Amino acid sequence: MSCRAAGGGRLNYFPAGESGGGDVSPTIGAGPRGGTGMSVVNSRVKRALGLKARRSSQPTTARVSSMNASSAPGSPGRAMWAMSQPSTPVSPGKGRRPMTSAEIMRQQMRVTEQNDARLRKTLMRTLIGQVGRKAETIVLPLELLRQVKLTDFADSGEHHQWQRRQLKLLEAGLIAHPSLPHDRLNAVVLRFREVMQAADARAIDTGKTSDAMQALCNAVHALAWRSAPGSKAAGGDACHWADGYPLNVLLYVSLLQAIFDLKEETVVLDEVDELLELMRRTWPTLGINKMLHNVCFAWVLFQQYVVTGQIEPDLAGAALAMLTEVAADAKQESRDPVYARVLSSILATIHDWSEKRMLGYHEWFGNGNCGAGGAMAMEGALSLALATTQIISDNAIFTSISTAETEHEDCSVGSFAGDRVDYYVRCSTRSAFTKILENGLGQGDSLIIDRHDDEDPGDILARLAGDTEHIALSERDAFGPVLRRWHPFPGAVTAVTLHGCFGVVLKQYLGKATGLSNELVHVLHAAGRLEKALVQMVVEDVADSDDGGKSVVREVVPYDVESIVFGFLRTWVEERLKICRECMLRAKETESWMPRSKNEPYAQSAVELMKLAKATVDEFFGIPVPVRDDLVQDLADGMEAIFLEYISFLTSCGSKQSYLPSLPPLTRCNQDSKIIRLWKKAATPCRAPVSSPRAHGHHQGQGGMASGGQNPRPSTSRGTQRLYVRLNTLHFILSHVHALDKSLSFFSRGRCSSSPSSAATARLLAPCSHFAARAPRRSPRSGTSPRSFTKEDHGMVEEDFRSLKRAFCTRGEGVVTEEVVDGEAEAAESVVALMGQTPEQLVEELSIACELNGTASSAGQRMPLPETTWRWSRTDPDTILRVLCHRDDEVASHYLKRAFQLPKRR
Repeated sequence: MSCRAAGGGRLNYFPAGESGGGDVSPTIGAGPRGGTGMSVVNSRVKRALGLKARRSSQPTTARVSSMNASSAPGSPGRAMWAMSQPSTPVSPGKGRRPMTSAEIMRQQMRVTEQNDARLRKTLMRTLIGQVGRKAETIVLPLELLRQVKLTDFADSGEHHQWQRRQLKLLEAGLIAHPSLPHDRLNAVVLRFREVMQAADARAIDTGKTSDAMQALCNAVHALAWRSAPGSKAAGGDACHWADGYPLNVLLYVSLLQAIFDLKEETVVLDEVDELLELMRRTWPTLGINKMLHNVCFAWVLFQQYVVTGQIEPDLAGAALAMLTEVAADAKQESRDPVYARVLSSILATIHDWSEKRMLGYHEWFGNGNCGAGGAMAMEGALSLALATTQIISDNAIFTSISTAETEHEDCSVGSFAGDRVDYYVRCSTRSAFTKILENGLGQGDSLIIDRHDDEDPGDILARLAGDTEHIALSERDAFGPVLRRWHPFPGAVTAVTLHGCFGVVLKQYLGKATGLSNELVHVLHAAGRLEKALVQMVVEDVADSDDGGKSVVREVVPYDVESIVFGFLRTWVEERLKICRECMLRAKETESWMPRSKNEPYAQSAVELMKLAKATVDEFFGIPVPVRDDLVQDLADGMEAIFLEYISFLTSCGSKQSYLPSLPPLTRCNQDSKIIRLWKKAATPCRAPVSSPRAHGHHQGQGGMASGGQNPRPSTSRGTQRLYVRLNTLHFILSHVHALDKSLSFFSRGRCSSSPSSAATARLLAPCSHFAARAPRRSPRSGTSPRSFTKEDHGMVEEDFRSLKRAFCTRGEGVVTEEVVDGEAEAAESVVALMGQTPEQLVEELSIACELNGTASSAGQRMPLPETTWRWSRTDPDTILRVLCHRDDEVASHYLKRAFQLPKRR
């Protein structure tokens, strides 16, 4: 319709199977596949859009004229089209001929020949006798309803559906989306809706005498032939039935979509110039102008790029070329509201689509999501995002749709494009990191330490470090070359962003860590490797930049893994030393100094403490991290303090006086009768003969037998046994301290920068060795059993005492000198000397000693017992009295009974 009106001539109609008859007039379009007669390889549109030609030429068998040569000079058709020689078209029924532009258009829009015939028939009947009538004065759906009859359809049902479709189109253009607003409740609108309701029930009669058709025509004319308030145009000069938004844009976009090949949807037909020229003729009817055409054409190219899977980058390039025209148009001050609405809607859609993909380009274009052309697809999306964002930001009219979308971080990259790319890189990198984090968690938890499944959080974090490095590598290899067109160092930005993201997760993990463990060490090793790789990428990427990438390098906050490890190690050492100290303090409260067994004659607390110390040293050097010598020294010093305190506790066993047996009660030796002695002798088993003096003393003194019974009594006091345990415990500690020292020296040579000082060990072994060396390996046994001696036993006792002195001097391995032994034996020697005196001599010396001390008694009175001073000597009354108490003699017994009234020993 539009082309016929613009051509100014009569449309030739060829029904199917018939040839043209009568006068020959030009058809719509000419040349090979619609043409200008030019070679299609010279398509100006495709060349301007950067689209490649499909073929270099198109063979033809005949030509038809392009447009009527009698078009008025200066008309748009004459200016836009190159004319060819007129020729007579060949009938489809008699031979093949090239397709005209109109036929190509019909085929591209999938219009059947039957519908095309109805349209041509309607136009021919409408324009009879109306030469020069403008297309914009024709309401095409109304004319179709007038001219097309029931006989043109296969059945009445098809005819009815066709009528309803035409009425729906009229309703959309005149009532739903009019170019000039009106009151939808006025009488004309109501009459039109009444006709539509009637048509819903059954087909309306379209005859000239039909009331329904007359009412429809009146309503359509009243609504279509209106002028805007204040307009100077006459009512019959313009018809508004398809120029209201968005109907006009939808119709024009459907026309523009015909430029793509039906079989190869990513290909623009080489005849696009001719097809676009046909579409240009519809502008007056649809209310389209060049600015609207540019924005709609950009949309169609973009839409085709998207629906075909973004596999043809030339389509994205063509859309960008049109957006360049759109950007120039958008800067014009005089813009009608419809254009602003169309531009706003289309730019927002393109911007949202491309921005969404650029904010997550790792997911959209990575991992083969766009096939082998992922980088090119990303380049197309990035170009579209930058172009639309630039247009939106440059035009204040779009502020409402761009406020939230165009804000971005101040990355100080410089240019507008550089800043946007920096923003996209950071956002997409964070999104990719979050994705792999959620995939590792399985449930999308916010913190990995909140998981309760069987997977180790440390393993998740270590795997996350590897995946993070993979993102950085893919950025460098796949996306970096594309992004460098707009950004000087995109790889560095990615590496810095990933470094920060992993740092946040690492910080959360470390915040929940309770102590150093193999899992934690594994995570820290992985973090260290990741940091090293990312920093290397940053250095490589900013090497060629003008300022060395100072802005992005400053963003790197080191993980400082070594300091973290050192801090955890120090905490670990402090906690272990605390445990060791608690063990030592517990020993102070509970240790009874009783041996575990005959094979382990030392304190249980020492065993526990040394096991704990050895385990601490082994675990410390078993941690797979390099340790510092100062930390080893801290461990050694801490153990030294604990051992010294334990040894101080061990050696605080009191003076030697506390280990002397308790003094027996003062009694007389029991002088049994001869009958009782004979009875005891008869009851005694046969034994080897011994000398009489020694037999009596040995039986009483060495055999440990009481004078009145056969049951043995312990020859070692409880205090002395505990002393043995203390001494053995000291030797046990001494041997294990040497082993710990060897362990510290061995491990430190391989793990520390220098061997730790052995000063702590040396300080520990001085007090320990000194105490152990001064004490004999075996202490003499104490005896508290009631013994009795005679004067004849003196020689035996004196000989035993000399042997005991020699034992201390010789078996002490030289650590106890003879002078020390003599000094300690001086008091005992005076007691042994008293044992060699007769009872009479002892009684006399006791009387003299009591008189000297003022304890002598008057005649006939009981003597007071002398005071026990523990200063044993032959002049001490208590010493002499106790020798008498152990003298098995009648004189002694009688004296003790008379003077002190002492009872007999039981």
